[in-house]
Amino acid sequence: MSTVSILSSSGIGKNFIPKEYLPDGKDEYYLRNIQTSWTKDSWRHLSSKEVQQLVENNNTSVNWDEIFVTDQFDTAQIKNNEFFGLIRIGNVRNVILEHHDLKVPVGITNSAIIACDIGDDVAIHDVRYLSNFIIGDRCILSSIDEIQTTNHAKFGNGIIKEGEKEKVRIWLDLINETGSRNIIPFDSIIPADAYIWAKYRDDDALQKKLKEITQNSFDSRRGFYGTIGDQCVIKNSRTLKDVKIGSHCYIKGVNKLKNLTIKSSEEERTQIGEGVELVNGIIGYGCHIFYGCKAVRFILGDNSSLKYGARLIHSFLGANSTISCCEVLYSLIFPAHEQHHNNSFLVAAVVMGQSNMAAGATIGSNHNSRANDNEIQAGRGFWPGLCTSIKHSCRFASFVLLSKADYPNELDIPLPFSLLNNNTSKDHLEIMPAFWWLYNMYALARNSWKFHKRDKRKGKFQNIEFDSLAPDTIEEIYNACKLLEIWTAKAGMRSKGDSIDDKTYEELSKIGHKLLLGTEEQINKLEILGENMEKSKRKVVILKAYKAYHAYRDMLHYYAVKNLLEYLEINPEADLSSMCEALKGKREKFWVNLGGQLIPERDVDQIRSDIGSGKLSNWDEIHHRYDTLWEQYPFEKQKHAFATLYEILGTDKPTQKQWISALDKAVEIQEFIRDQVYVSRKKDYDNPFRQATYRNMAEMTAAIGTIEDNSFINQVREETEDFKKLIANIKIRS
Repeated sequence: MSTVSILSSSGIGKNFIPKEYLPDGKDEYYLRNIQTSWTKDSWRHLSSKEVQQLVENNNTSVNWDEIFVTDQFDTAQIKNNEFFGLIRIGNVRNVILEHHDLKVPVGITNSAIIACDIGDDVAIHDVRYLSNFIIGDRCILSSIDEIQTTNHAKFGNGIIKEGEKEKVRIWLDLINETGSRNIIPFDSIIPADAYIWAKYRDDDALQKKLKEITQNSFDSRRGFYGTIGDQCVIKNSRTLKDVKIGSHCYIKGVNKLKNLTIKSSEEERTQIGEGVELVNGIIGYGCHIFYGCKAVRFILGDNSSLKYGARLIHSFLGANSTISCCEVLYSLIFPAHEQHHNNSFLVAAVVMGQSNMAAGATIGSNHNSRANDNEIQAGRGFWPGLCTSIKHSCRFASFVLLSKADYPNELDIPLPFSLLNNNTSKDHLEIMPAFWWLYNMYALARNSWKFHKRDKRKGKFQNIEFDSLAPDTIEEIYNACKLLEIWTAKAGMRSKGDSIDDKTYEELSKIGHKLLLGTEEQINKLEILGENMEKSKRKVVILKAYKAYHAYRDMLHYYAVKNLLEYLEINPEADLSSMCEALKGKREKFWVNLGGQLIPERDVDQIRSDIGSGKLSNWDEIHHRYDTLWEQYPFEKQKHAFATLYEILGTDKPTQKQWISALDKAVEIQEFIRDQVYVSRKKDYDNPFRQATYRNMAEMTAAIGTIEDNSFINQVREETEDFKKLIANIKIRS
């Protein structure tokens, strides 16, 4: 078969839509006319004088009658061009467009234009091939090799067009390298959609409907043009093919952009820069992609960045995230992910947001198996330290910190807010539960604040829970407390030589609970061993179990009271009695992190059922359901908080005395948070090695200030005073 065909000399700019795909009575421009906002009254034919002037300016056209212009058309601005097919040109005036330090005249020079609509006051200079595009007003296109659209363009959406076979459909192989969790990308997709599609593979009705809904969300007709929105600047670039570009987008020095939707607006401007190559993707609003990045079969959430040679392949990066100098493959990453250190590697994983990958971290090296069907699942706040290496398959609770180590075996860590250490000298795994609360309160307290501050999205299409203490982490704490009780009971019985085999888990839990409410000295004498957390025969040692257990209980208490205070603020007429009545009910134990939004599992199951049955028949309806559940979430969280409180107090209807006591304890915990925020940060200022790089304390103070200048510490102090005042007012109301 010939790779280069010979066509007639009139073949350029004609027959964009093959005849077999043209409806009766329609021409090849019928979809283009739907896309453009112009009407027949908007343009006119060229006058004979204008044609003559264009020819004198070294312009050519196969048919001048196919070029339409407006009444404001300065022929002097049109020079050295070739025109093919139907072309419509908006106002052309003798004015200059300026973008940053770039100043170019409006007009078209040294370019080949094929079947395009061009808006008002557009500058097109040295574009070697511009075909089948609709270009908005006040755009600058300068020094570009090729911009074209094919008749079967999909703009990054995983659909098939008329006459195409299923094999051409674009899929994203998320979470698993084998494609066993693949999804179809589409331009309004959010992490919640990707997770529900990739996770519930056993739900056949759901899987069938999601594919059907996505295909039906788009027009399968051939012949849609690529678009460039108003006030876009594209310069010094090589190839752009089958792209849909939003307004105010800035593209410079790219090598290749192919089959993409690039969202951009005046409020959330997307920028794509030097040496970038992007193929088969969806790029969200306000994104920044620069300096040699490569991305293939990918989705980039709003307000996210790829920088400095990052590689993103078969992956979804959620909103408010940054990947720099790293490689990420086959992964679904929820919002607020940071990975900006050289040689970090992440493959075949779902990372549930608010995460940070340190330099040299290798997440999913697969060294324990030849198979490529293994996965990693990491809860919110996942933080593998410098040069950490973990293998497939692993699972981590929320806010797990891995100390620098090569972890040789598969891990399943159910203890949230914990620190892991691979102790090679003793050849055992060490886990310190509740580490963040006990020893790094500054980072934990700052967590929610910083992610809120970094959320620059104008449209919050993916709902996100940023608070570190939320129903998902609270349920993990409940589970962790139960495990600590059981493991402590076993340790105590082993120390006495008692038999463990005849005890049930509930019996062990009661024994452990009693021990952990005893003295710290007594617990510290025990060797407490975790179970089923590492695929090995070596010990898994639990460190500081007593402190961790009490820290977990304080976290439960603080979460409960804090959310109940929010209920009372929203309902100023409420008192303890009415609150108990409004919020009563069993504690919801099962929550799903759906792309960053926490939803009771029962509601996720209902969504799945409604999609499978056809009750939710399109993505707009599915997204509306998410939003409805998000509106209900504060109340659901308050109910969960109330159930948490009465379990702590041991009653489903607290007395006034118990309630006042609970409020007083919450104040103590808030003051503990305030003090530990200060103490954990002060360590950095008191560190003599940090001081060593400065000539004296005056230089250090001038460079980094004092701890008393720390804005976040002062903010927590103010929040603590506000918290105490609020509780004082609630006590008066009670």
